[in-house]
Amino acid sequence: MYNQTKPFREEYLIALDFLPNGYPLDSTPSHKRLPIIQALGREKFVLLELVPKKGIFIQPFEELYAGDGKRDKIHHILGKLPVNKLTQTARAELEHAIESVIDSREKEFVNFFNKAMPLSTRMHAIELLPGFGKKHMLQIIEFRDEKPFESFDDIKARLKLVPDPKKAIVKRILQELEGEEKHYLFVENR
Repeated sequence: MYNQTKPFREEYLIALDFLPNGYPLDSTPSHKRLPIIQALGREKFVLLELVPKKGIFIQPFEELYAGDGKRDKIHHILGKLPVNKLTQTARAELEHAIESVIDSREKEFVNFFNKAMPLSTRMHAIELLPGFGKKHMLQIIEFRDEKPFESFDDIKARLKLVPDPKKAIVKRILQELEGEEKHYLFVENR
């Protein structure tokens, strides 16, 4: 039987910026502008542009539900948002929002180090993290074979000269959001 895969949709988002009067440089008359929310998806780090329900005000870092069920604050989703269209406020909050998602899902990101595989005969997924080269990759594989890593602190304690793994993942996610990477490890790229 033919298997149709449903396109991925973010259900939970983190508000990065709220523009109650829409974009300031929008040529639409001010009385017709829609309020806008710029948000980051908690699952695959998709940047989205949303319209809140009438009379709703959103705080930065507020968690929003945008799934198929009853939405209490979101009226509709306008679509994906390229990183270069983020407001200054959203851009300033982006790294902190990514860090908070990583903190809340630390085990999953630590498992990246435990389960990452080669991408080709010459490149390993771990090498795509900023600051991680072949030596780090070989060291990680050797140590994870002895005992899987349990936390970022465990990685730092067992591997003395390795870059901060959490900061490296944050940098990689920012790189993937910025543009045309050949391989996407953490960000949805559809």
